[in-house]
Amino acid sequence: MKKLLGAVALATLMTTSLTGPARAQTAIGVSYQPSLYWALPFHYANVKGWWKEVGLAPNFTTFPAGAPQIAASAAKSWDVGGTGSVPAVLGAVRFNILTIGITNDESKTNAMMVRGDKFDAIKADPKKLKGEKLLLTTNSTVDYAARKCLTKFGLAGSDMQFVNLGQAQIITAITSNNGDVAGVWAPNTYTLEDRANAKYLCNGTDAGAIVPGALIVRGDFAKERPDDVAKFLAVFLRGWSWAKANPAEARTLALDFYKQGGLEVTPRAMDQEFALRPTFGLDEQLKIMDRGKGASTVDGWLSEIGKFMTDVGTITAAPEAKSYITDEFLKKVAADPKLKAFATEFDKK
Repeated sequence: MKKLLGAVALATLMTTSLTGPARAQTAIGVSYQPSLYWALPFHYANVKGWWKEVGLAPNFTTFPAGAPQIAASAAKSWDVGGTGSVPAVLGAVRFNILTIGITNDESKTNAMMVRGDKFDAIKADPKKLKGEKLLLTTNSTVDYAARKCLTKFGLAGSDMQFVNLGQAQIITAITSNNGDVAGVWAPNTYTLEDRANAKYLCNGTDAGAIVPGALIVRGDFAKERPDDVAKFLAVFLRGWSWAKANPAEARTLALDFYKQGGLEVTPRAMDQEFALRPTFGLDEQLKIMDRGKGASTVDGWLSEIGKFMTDVGTITAAPEAKSYITDEFLKKVAADPKLKAFATEFDKK
């Protein structure tokens, strides 16, 4: 027994000497969608041990899309996470979900795509889309982008037959010649390029639609554990800070992360992911969330999405931006010297 106690004491001493004073690990439920670019900071944190450094022990829950992810918050199956901006607004209306930051700008990677053998004709005359089926995931960011694209082409949403499918189902349908036009988000866009010779007809940027991803938290959890919410944000921000400073390793780990989620993409596709999706560091997050001169940039982005959701009947009225978008927790990160240093350590490297 003395030898056992001595071994435990030695192990404790070694841990303390390597990481500083022993820190209790507090459980926190983190939700996301697998094999998505904006979830990479979670993976980087797992590999690098960053959660432990801030005293958090994450329990991960994954979902195939944002709508079921948001619905699961009612059972408190997760505390914080990332999701699309459309589910974030839906969550604000139905489940008191707060948006506390932006995961990335995915405007260029939410797109309408057309099978290669049909593309030239539709590209030459988008009015040929009228009456055709559009395979997409409803109540999602690509639903928003696709409808904006139809407006750009002078078409109404009612001009196409919207078929609600999961992203994996869409890929199967298009690659097996059971559909010609799809609304997909990356990396599914790259998969359709490779497997069906599909081509981009229009993306959010083409249609003038800003499509941000949202960092979110359950409202009750935010009140109960604000410090842990700030720590979560610091870990996420550190992920992008590190990735920008270490691009080669970041891409290698990203390929592993996608594979773990059941999706293998090529290095070329991964390069596109990093090139097409702007991310935001702490200072940039604070800037786009700032309301010092009125509505913030993020207020404007999500208000447009709220309008879209009322137009299509998903919600009866768009929530006021100030009621669910908050920079409180980003400010907590910025105000804590140690947490800020942790979140921004690689920014200038």
